[in-house]
Amino acid sequence: MNDRDVIKGFVDYLKDNGHPSLEVDQWPEDQNRDSKEIDAIAGDFAIEHTSIDTLPDQRRNSDWFMKAVGGLEQELSNSLNFRLRITLEYQAVKKGQNWSFIRNALKNWIITGASLLEDGDHVLDRIPGVPFRLHVGKESSRRPKVLFSRFDPGDDTLSDRIREQLLGKANKLLKYQGTGKTTLLLVESEDIALMNELKMLAAIRKAFPGGPPPGVDQVWYADTSIPREILFRDFSKLLPVRGALI
Repeated sequence: MNDRDVIKGFVDYLKDNGHPSLEVDQWPEDQNRDSKEIDAIAGDFAIEHTSIDTLPDQRRNSDWFMKAVGGLEQELSNSLNFRLRITLEYQAVKKGQNWSFIRNALKNWIITGASLLEDGDHVLDRIPGVPFRLHVGKESSRRPKVLFSRFDPGDDTLSDRIREQLLGKANKLLKYQGTGKTTLLLVESEDIALMNELKMLAAIRKAFPGGPPPGVDQVWYADTSIPREILFRDFSKLLPVRGALI
């Protein structure tokens, strides 16, 4: 989602939950082009927004994946009389490949070759025009459909990436702390498959075992995986208190 749309939705949420008449008063980066600025000021809140990828370069890799297979599920599901699950290894689609050519090769194989497979699971790495291995499951007894997915690569860098990203965002909030503003970091994820609020909370706690970074009074989570039903959660009281003895 657009950053400002998320922020506006969040301010509306606060308005409906204890902060009547609250609205965005300023977009500081529009007034200050000479240095890095926070995203918004709303009443007593200084707000900085950031979006977290569950996996490294997730949005970039997902864009590549969709260029290679996007639309084939809808286009071909009515052309088969069986269900076909095609799973790619996470790094299979890469820069430098001809994604349009791969998409056409996949389409041709699904139409002409998949029907020759027996039911069950298969690993196929010699499909003409497809430069990577496919993990394919075929089920003739189920409603016809084509389903594409990727394996979870088992990445363990989330907390480290969160720490680096949030420290940079917190630095922009520092100058507003102590000026009468409550500094607030709004952490967004739009990943419906691999992220949830408990996973995000655990990752932030691991990244900041001593409490939120300097400059941050409150940390909120925004789940935008369903844009019409954005979920906001206040993590502030669930994080360690900065400076507390352990």
